Amino acid sequence: MTLASATVGSGRHGPPGKRAGKRTEGRLDRGAGTWFLVLPALIPILVLSVGPLLYGIALAFTDAQSGRTRATQWTGTLNFQDLLHDGLFWESFRIGLVWAVGVTVPQFVLALGLALLLNENLRMRWLARALAIIPWAMPEVVVGIMWRLVYNPDAGILNETIRDLGLGDGRDWLTGLATALPAVIVVGVWSGMPQTTVALLAGLQNTPHELHEAAALDGAGAWRRFRTVTWPAIRPVALSITALNFIWNFNSFALVYVLTNGGPGGRTRLPMLFAYEEAFRYGQFGYAAAMGCVMVAVISVILAVYLAGRLRGGDDR
Repeated sequence: MTLASATVGSGRHGPPGKRAGKRTEGRLDRGAGTWFLVLPALIPILVLSVGPLLYGIALAFTDAQSGRTRATQWTGTLNFQDLLHDGLFWESFRIGLVWAVGVTVPQFVLALGLALLLNENLRMRWLARALAIIPWAMPEVVVGIMWRLVYNPDAGILNETIRDLGLGDGRDWLTGLATALPAVIVVGVWSGMPQTTVALLAGLQNTPHELHEAAALDGAGAWRRFRTVTWPAIRPVALSITALNFIWNFNSFALVYVLTNGGPGGRTRLPMLFAYEEAFRYGQFGYAAAMGCVMVAVISVILAVYLAGRLRGGDDR
């Protein structure tokens, strides 16, 4: 009976080699079908992102300029050699790092506090959540114009408040050498905080409530519950949103362009503004492309070190 069963089974399912061939064909068919489904989303990414990126990298090794009558020449690493000795670029890079850190850190701290508050069972919580994301819904150009009015030295609400409180006559916040960058950082924190709040709030809402109840029954206070329950639960979200915020803030352009246009005296000239001026004001497309490549490389290294350190710290715990 055993032999008969084996014979019937083999007749029903076919030889092992044939079954393996059918499974391989099935996997190939599924793979082709998967690529067919992915292509509509993949083609725009290749055309609009990967293609321009590769073109920009290639442009960095040329002497491309606007309005030239002769053909663009391949110059190798000449643009990068010039960048090494360009003090203005490295100063703008330093300002960009100060701006990115100065915006990202307060942005995260304030957004975390706001997310914890909005996660509580408060009255009119839906309205508070809606109001909290208003800055996120506003275009950066509109935000810049609005805050220019706030910082207006003559009729701005900030200086008017200072005068009403008897704290002085106010000052020109966006044109002062000492106040321009801090004033712009405040705007960056305000405009970018909602997206961080939403991400952290989503992480808080995915934290099991039973864990908080168990910690409370064990006598854990609010800080201990946050440190042992809340923070480990939202840590992956916090890591991701902080890295993304750093990239977005370092690559900021429109907000600072509208507020100060890089002034006064280059005190708010971020690297992206510097590259923009080189490309579209002075027509040095190859040199500007080299700046872009250096920015991408340096920020990639900084983020790799940051992420590696944070993930290693998570594994140790």
